[in-house]
This record gives sequence, structure tokens and C-alpha cells, in this order.
Amino acid sequence: MSTPAAALAATETVSVDPDSVGIVVPRSHTFVEPLELACGRTLQDYRLVYETYGELNAARSNAVLICHALSGHHHAAGRHRPEDKRPGWWDHYIGPGKPIDTDKFFVVSLNNLGGCHGSTGPASINPATGRPWGPDFPPLRARDWVHSQARLADLLGIEQWAAVVGGSLGGMQAMRWALEYPQRLRHCVVIASAMKLSAQNIAFNETARQAITSDPDFCGGRYLEENKLPRRGLAVARMIGHITYLSDDGLGKKFGRELRSGTFDRGVEEQVEFQVQSYLRHQGDSFSSSFDPNTYILMTRALDYFDLAREYGDDPVAAFSHAQCKFLLISFTSDWRFAPERSREIADALIHANVPVSYAEIDSAMGHDAFLLPNERYQRVFGAYMNGVAAEAVREVN
Repeated sequence: MSTPAAALAATETVSVDPDSVGIVVPRSHTFVEPLELACGRTLQDYRLVYETYGELNAARSNAVLICHALSGHHHAAGRHRPEDKRPGWWDHYIGPGKPIDTDKFFVVSLNNLGGCHGSTGPASINPATGRPWGPDFPPLRARDWVHSQARLADLLGIEQWAAVVGGSLGGMQAMRWALEYPQRLRHCVVIASAMKLSAQNIAFNETARQAITSDPDFCGGRYLEENKLPRRGLAVARMIGHITYLSDDGLGKKFGRELRSGTFDRGVEEQVEFQVQSYLRHQGDSFSSSFDPNTYILMTRALDYFDLAREYGDDPVAAFSHAQCKFLLISFTSDWRFAPERSREIADALIHANVPVSYAEIDSAMGHDAFLLPNERYQRVFGAYMNGVAAEAVREVN
């Protein structure tokens, strides 16, 4: 197994502009210690792909873990090549001078177990059969991700995170960290998340899964063995999901009822296509070329199954009584998938559990996707809190 020093040196960054972490080289590590999963099964070994930004200080007190959402991965900031058109998925918020300031923090971002961007998942080879895992890959829970992330922290020599940060499904992982390893994080930042999904959210996820599994090329989940891919089903699933991540106002401001082609003129037999239709098809087609359908099914089921208070008699106050860290909660006014009410429920439970919590509701027309996008007040609130976290890390050094 690699030493902490070797692991820390594994990800290189080269600055290309002053507010970027630069060119990033992802690394991976294969863990050979068996991992017992919440479902009762065991992975004998597994690989995690990760990136790091910034430098770990002498006291190892400035490390921040980024937990990704459903379709996220390890590439959160910077670029892999100078010619890349887009940076990492959270580049607006990770980098020099940004809320998660890489001049102050050592940031770790990984592709979760079960993912499809290099970490062991359904598209990986099952060592017992020599074929892709496919539908045989074990079902996962948020706690399984947290336990594997804790092993990555051990590899990197990080005994305690300055903060564990996540949006949406990532926020669920951050909360699970606070309960599973209460002494290993000082701050928990939960953005646009919830303690459990609503019935409506579960219904949306099931509809998306049905779109995938009803595609003839799904082949019972063994499409890789058949040299096929259920692109149409995955594209529809992504379109369903993407609609729920946006808001009516956001879609209206961006597209309205503008046409991409066709006309409403009488006597003209040309099919009308709205701009929003073209946009959704593009989103679906792009996603179906880069994401594994079995991973999508696995991730959405993990979302459905998450219930922070289930094992505490359905009492969130009892659950959070185990937390020892401080919390920052952020929600967005137009987010109807993870509405502000869900964050207020978390805040109320933390208050009754006597756990320090700060909460901000950000005005935005961008729906659930707002946590990924630039927003001046969001950046100020997030940045101010993280500056306090950084100051604590400095005091740990001194």
C-alpha cells in the first residue's frame, strides 16, 4: 500500500490562470483490505480514483473532502488538458480565492465506489467471473461511500477533515460522515440536500430507472457482455432528471417558447421544434455517451434508500445528537427537488440536538442546479464560512 507521502504527491497541479487550480492529473489507489457493505456483502478489493488541490499543512489540519452528487466524479476543479473546453464540475467554488480556497485548503475529491469514472463499479471486471460486474455489483448505501472515503483519508494521512462538503447526494454523505465518524471532521457543509427523499423524488428516480431498463439494449443489465448500450433509455432518464434539477422560471428565462425550427404559419407542414426540446435531447445524448446505466441505477437507488434517522427510531434529533462538528446548511428558493423546507428540517433537528448550525436560504431562479452555478450571495455566504474554517486550521498549526 502506498505511504501517505506518496499518495499526497500523486496528484499534480500546474497553474494556468490565477483563479484556477491548473492542470490536474488524477490518481487511483487499489485498497486490498476487504470492505464490508451495508447490504451484507463484501468487496475483497476496490479502486478509488481521486484528485487533490492545494497543499496539506504541517499539522494536517486543512484538508477538505468533496462528496459528489449523482452524476459527479473526482474531477471537481481545474482541467486535465489545456485544450479542455470545460473545467471540473465545481470549478466555480474550488480554487485560489474561491470559497474553497486552495491557497488555504488541501482539497480531496474522489469518484465514489460504484461510479463509472475509474473507481470500481458495475462496469469494472468482477474478479470472480472475469466479466463486467453489471447488475451483480453489490447495492450500496451512503455509509459504504463514507467508509471507503475514510480509508482514503487514512491513505493520505488525514486524521480529521477541516470540513466535509457536499451538495445534493453529496450532502447526504457529509451528514453520514458526521454520524459515522464524529471525531474525524470539524465542519459539515450540506448544500441543497435532505435527510431523506420525498415520495415524489423516489417516483422521479423510479421513472428514470424504468426508462433505462425498458430499453431493448439494456439486456438485463448485461449490455457490456452483449457489446450494446441502452443509450436511448439512459438519455431519457437524464432528461427526466435534468428537468427536475431546473425550475420553471429558469427554463422560461433561458428558452421561453422560442423555436429552434419549424413555424406556426398556416399552410406550412413543417414540424415545430422548441429550443427546450433540442436542449434536453442534447443533455440526454451527451450524458448517455459518458455515464454507465448500471451506475445510474445504483446511484438513484442509494438516493432512495438514504434515511438519516431510520436507525434512530426515525428521530433526527437522536441521530444528530451523535454529531460533534459544526454545520453550515444552504438551500435555494427555486429548488423544488430538495426544497428549502428540507434544509430547515435539518436545521431544526440540529438546534434541538444542541449542535451548532448556520443556515442560509439563497434566492435563485436556477432550481436544484443552483448549487453548481455562480451566485453572488451564495459565494459570499459559502466563502465567509469557509474562511472561518481556514482560520481554525491555521490555529491548529500554531
